[in-house]
Amino acid sequence: MKYMVVIEEGEESFGAYVPDLPGCVAVGDTREEVLSLIEEAIGLHVEMLREEGIPLPPPHSASEYVAVLA
Repeated sequence: MKYMVVIEEGEESFGAYVPDLPGCVAVGDTREEVLSLIEEAIGLHVEMLREEGIPLPPPHSASEYVAVLA
């Protein structure tokens, strides 16, 4: 399965979260670090859901860019 990850750049760090896995988040100093950390967080999140017998939510989020006049 592939889950969409949202990455946000802050003033001093990057944050990431997975809309389809509530509570699955990561923070890193660089984009590369936060991507690595969120991948690990997804794995741990999925493992926890399986251990608790909770079905994995199917990926359903999507993203698009919308052009606007600036």
